[in-house]
Amino acid sequence: MDLQLKNKKVLVMGASTGIGRSIAEVLVQEGAEVAICSRSLDKLQKTAKEIGAKHVFTCDLTKAGEGKSVVEKAIKEMGGVDILVTNTGGPNKGNFADVSDSQWQEDFQSLWMSVVESLKAALPKMKENNYGRVLLVTSLAAKEPLNGLTTSNGLRAGLAGLSKSIANEYAPFGITINLLLPGYTATDRLKELKLTDERIKQMVPAGRLGDPRELADLAAFLASPRAGYITGQSILIDGGVTRGY
Repeated sequence: MDLQLKNKKVLVMGASTGIGRSIAEVLVQEGAEVAICSRSLDKLQKTAKEIGAKHVFTCDLTKAGEGKSVVEKAIKEMGGVDILVTNTGGPNKGNFADVSDSQWQEDFQSLWMSVVESLKAALPKMKENNYGRVLLVTSLAAKEPLNGLTTSNGLRAGLAGLSKSIANEYAPFGITINLLLPGYTATDRLKELKLTDERIKQMVPAGRLGDPRELADLAAFLASPRAGYITGQSILIDGGVTRGY
């Protein structure tokens, strides 16, 4: 299937490793012009060389204004952003009683405000072009809270409501906004937990971890013109972990 992504201009955040990298790689393979960003320039340059991304930008999404700044840089460098993929690393664990005010503020900036800043910078240009695709990579925690991930559970769930509202506003302008909610996926962060095969089978009905490429292939479809009638959706890629509707 031709996804009609050739020469589309893309910015993928948090793309030096893991899920973000896989999404960027698939979009490069589909012929898009891809910019990637993360905090480490060395990792970005290595990843860009390996996957064929054309542009790299350093940014720290835990800092105010960085989401807006990196989108503006990408627009200037590429002449626009047709597809925006927001993606940030998971916050520190902590039950509600143990989470400090400073962690709430940092995680709010990283998980929430960086998305708001990015959207404010990207959507006006997309509206001018009467075309845009926005993918917010969050977590299954947005649907089903995970033990000890208080800030993630609360903030990521809130993004679902935000995206629904924005999707309705921008649908008349050819812009779609969807959430991707990965479950237990074989990234470096999860590998550090050293889960046994038996434990994974207990946790995941599919009996295995997800492959980042599986999520990336879905992201590529949703980022394409072919997915123009899909917007405001929160889509789980979790092997059946989430039990609710």
